[in-house]
Amino acid sequence: MSTQTATSIFAKAPAPGFADPVHNAQSIFRSTMNALAQPGTVQQLDDLTLTPPAPLSVAATALVLTLCDYDTPLWLDPALAADESVKNYIRFHTAAPFVESPADAAFALVSNTKLLPAIASFSAGTAEYPDRSTTIILMVDELTEDTGVTLKGPGIKTEKQFSIRPAPATFWQQMQDNSTLYPLGIDVIFAGANQVAGLPRSTKITGLEA
Repeated sequence: MSTQTATSIFAKAPAPGFADPVHNAQSIFRSTMNALAQPGTVQQLDDLTLTPPAPLSVAATALVLTLCDYDTPLWLDPALAADESVKNYIRFHTAAPFVESPADAAFALVSNTKLLPAIASFSAGTAEYPDRSTTIILMVDELTEDTGVTLKGPGIKTEKQFSIRPAPATFWQQMQDNSTLYPLGIDVIFAGANQVAGLPRSTKITGLEA
């Protein structure tokens, strides 16, 4: 192989994934499980050296690299789906198959809250297999405890306040409706700058934001 050919190949290769795949994935997985087990609690991620293509955030990328593989159909929002560098990066590091319909996705990656489809368009699972629902990874600018909507349910001692910025129009109302489907329904993992928080289907939501 000539030097020029080798340079061309490596120039087109996606940016690196985890520096320490086993340790990093285990750490992200623990943080994610803690986030879902304690709804509305912001979990700080370890410092990561990921350099994903824009508009992917480090936190969202870490979640995808940890949770997705060849057996987890992944739906991308329209902006991500139209970006070949994003698709190549995810494909290279996870081998996750992309799907066109939100209803066919095990995971959905949404880079902008304005691009989030109706929650009902994702799979809520079935009575026989409620675990076959979609988990949404939603990128946000800010995660805040002690303000916003009120969360109650498993993993919350009494109640917990929580908010995201920006919040999609009608999002909290849709998630309130989603919780009535339990044990069916979708779960949401919010990805901030270097933080994650969870909103499982079992969480009840009151005090909706205006």
